[in-house]
Amino acid sequence: MNHLLSMEHLTTDQIYNLIQKASRFKSGEQPLPQLDGKFVANLFFENSTRTKCSFEVAELKLGLKIINFDTTTSSVSKGESLYDTCKTLESIGCDLLVIRHPYNDYYEQLTNVNIPIANAGDGSGQHPTQSLLDLMTIYEEYGYFEGLNVVICGDIKNSRVARSNYYSLKALGANVMFNSPRAWVDESLEAPYVNMDDVIDSVDIVMLLRIQHERHGLVEEARFMKDDYHQKHGLNQQRYDRLKPNAIVMHPAPVNRGVEIESDLVEAPKSRIFKQMENGMYLRMAVIDELLNK
Repeated sequence: MNHLLSMEHLTTDQIYNLIQKASRFKSGEQPLPQLDGKFVANLFFENSTRTKCSFEVAELKLGLKIINFDTTTSSVSKGESLYDTCKTLESIGCDLLVIRHPYNDYYEQLTNVNIPIANAGDGSGQHPTQSLLDLMTIYEEYGYFEGLNVVICGDIKNSRVARSNYYSLKALGANVMFNSPRAWVDESLEAPYVNMDDVIDSVDIVMLLRIQHERHGLVEEARFMKDDYHQKHGLNQQRYDRLKPNAIVMHPAPVNRGVEIESDLVEAPKSRIFKQMENGMYLRMAVIDELLNK
């Protein structure tokens, strides 16, 4: 694996390999490799808490040296291109680039960069490490993917998480459904759109999505006020109570409490939201190890 750019670039064998390696790191079955002498730069052109911090913790646990990079104080503020920034870091000895960028498929302009790139999210394109940590969480719960019924609820059109999980879950044999307001339907993804109340008692996984406020216009946002969205598409106590005993609830976070999910349900027994965050650090360790020890 030379880069991690999208879920479509991974085979199912590679997906299982990353999940299993992350699980061995988590259980202590496999000692953490120490990548002493390697340098990494985290280039985050969009705000992030979970992804950025879990990458940083993963890097430090693996012994990497982190190059301090801040878009507001770098030459990006002077108009330097993403390509020139990456080639600069490559030239001074950086071994790995972790990049989050607002442009879809930004990595297509980086084909002449000769060090590994881990995509930490590209616009409304894909978010492969989030998808992988979601898959790890599901695999911990069920031990398989074939035949699982998954409903992904929310802002499908603008969600890189929805797109990444759609491709990966379909490839692994799960049945994927969407639930979304009409304005946020993505017709490029061939999954059925369902009514939440029609499927809530038959699904194995409810995967909730954050409303992408930063990608919407004010007029569109006004159409989906908090109470209206929560009533039609959110996970409330009544829907939660209808879930199968072994069903789980997921969310990539940050969570808009009272919108996508009732606040008291964020840490309910069926919720795996904070477990996803924990798994993210181990999964990103596995990705880094694969990229630097390929």
